[in-house]
Amino acid sequence: RLYAVLFCFENEIRDFIRDALIENDGPDWQEKLPPKIKEFAENRKDAALKDTWLEGEKADLLGFVDFGQLAQLVIAKWDHFKDVVPSQHWLKQRMDEIEKARNFIAHNRMLLPSEFQRLYMYIADWNRVIGL
Repeated sequence: RLYAVLFCFENEIRDFIRDALIENDGPDWQEKLPPKIKEFAENRKDAALKDTWLEGEKADLLGFVDFGQLAQLVIAKWDHFKDVVPSQHWLKQRMDEIEKARNFIAHNRMLLPSEFQRLYMYIADWNRVIGL
């Protein structure tokens, strides 16, 4: 259940970021990503394109950005997000905590029920503040 919640949450964050980048940077927003994040995502995308046996979404560069880099991206483009996200500290704190749990779950490890509650709290907090 928590895997599904995190999957939906992560994709909502990517949609939120993508919408802001398109609105503020225009249709060529991918060209205006921070260089290190862009290079990382392009390398991952190139590797995925070589794996022709893997089907699925391969066109969206933002989908190849690491979860941990999403907060860095928002901070790098802070002017696009400052009217919605309360502070960089607020963002970083929540994303760091969620990333730790996300990686734990993504690598097939179980969390304690108290950790489930913490994640639900952070996601609910994000949804209340950001409005996703």
